[in-house]
Amino acid sequence: MATGVSKNEKSSKDSLLAGSVKSEIFELPENNEVISINYKNKITKEQLLKKQALDFVHLDNVQSAVEIKNIPENTILLADNFFGLKKLITNYENSVKLIYLDPPYGTGFDFQSRELKHAYKDVMGLAPWLEFMRRRLILMRELLTDDGSIYVHIGHQMLFHLKLVMDEVFGQDNFRNMIVRKKCSSKNYTKKQYPNINDYILFYGKSKNTHFKNPGMPADKEWMSKEYNKKDDKGSFKLVPIHAPGVRNGETGMPWKGMLPPAGKHWQMLPSKLDILDSKGEIHWSKNGNPRRKVYLPEDKKLPLTDYWDQFRDAHHQSIPITGYPTEKNFDMLKKIIEASTNEGDLVLDPFSGSGTTIHAAHELKRQWIGIDQSFLAIETSIKRLQNGLNPMGDFVNKKIEQPSLFSDHNSEECLSKRPYINYNLIVDKDVYDHHKDEIEYLFSLKK
Repeated sequence: MATGVSKNEKSSKDSLLAGSVKSEIFELPENNEVISINYKNKITKEQLLKKQALDFVHLDNVQSAVEIKNIPENTILLADNFFGLKKLITNYENSVKLIYLDPPYGTGFDFQSRELKHAYKDVMGLAPWLEFMRRRLILMRELLTDDGSIYVHIGHQMLFHLKLVMDEVFGQDNFRNMIVRKKCSSKNYTKKQYPNINDYILFYGKSKNTHFKNPGMPADKEWMSKEYNKKDDKGSFKLVPIHAPGVRNGETGMPWKGMLPPAGKHWQMLPSKLDILDSKGEIHWSKNGNPRRKVYLPEDKKLPLTDYWDQFRDAHHQSIPITGYPTEKNFDMLKKIIEASTNEGDLVLDPFSGSGTTIHAAHELKRQWIGIDQSFLAIETSIKRLQNGLNPMGDFVNKKIEQPSLFSDHNSEECLSKRPYINYNLIVDKDVYDHHKDEIEYLFSLKK
């Protein structure tokens, strides 16, 4: 049995283990053993990626649906995302920089909008849900660039099962973070469990070359006043040491102003640069003659985002403009994810597009985007969002003021003049179009 002590090391009392005397009767797996989840009807990657003829139509006008070969960027796609993703692979393989998805959580709930319109049912069992997700994740991986990222938003119900599936599809080494997001304030108290106030985001890269730059968050005033607690005529500052751990034999290990660095340390910069800082008044000398460097508070001070997010609560739990869609996510959260993992002009994909938060955020940040959803209500919501903006439908709206519904008629002259119009393509799976022409023509009629 492994003890953590090599053959050449002598065991001390601190490293003695009872398990080193004898081994278990049944051997444990090897360290590099691959883990997978098995169930009936689990297909292979090769089966999944076989080419399949799929027809989609682009609505140029209400009377005309034109078949297309390729899906253009900046598209709202009405389709089962399994077929939508397979279609995208034909011209977007290795081309998508970021995928964000907020799939069904396996809650067993029936979701409705605030207008009491049916959105979708989240009633899949464990095995079918896992294979449903696995198949789509394999397709998504094919779409990602080598430095691309995927963020999967999920509840506690399926979190740990999903982690194993994502390890299988993307590789355990490409796991980056499990982000914990505070979605609401304390609620649903019961006698048998703690209140559930968090959900989770699993963040993976396609490879070790993952593109990532922490976008940070503006520092709050209380933190800044405590951290930068000194002032001079140049502004607020904090004091930091001018030495760092480790011995150096070069100039940074030599005396400066008659002083050597503390034992086992070296100067953080060349003595000549310390002289420049001192001449500018940016070295603080204590009464005992101990030098420390002044670090001034920048105007746009930001703190790095960690893996705990309490800044991005659900849109429905805040007095901010929303669409009223039942599972709408926080707009600012999506902007931070997009900023962290893409550059301007990159392609962002949301295969469970819902209310269109991801595609809206991508457009605002000058990214290209594609959103897929099979729900007619979701597509209607996204279209009206892109054309009409958001409405103040949070928990704290003023009841004395009439609040416009997202699903009311926005084609009046007054509404038309206020539209933040975002140009988009509406593309539909041809089989869906053939079965639901009236409903789809209604969706197209919204595009004015």
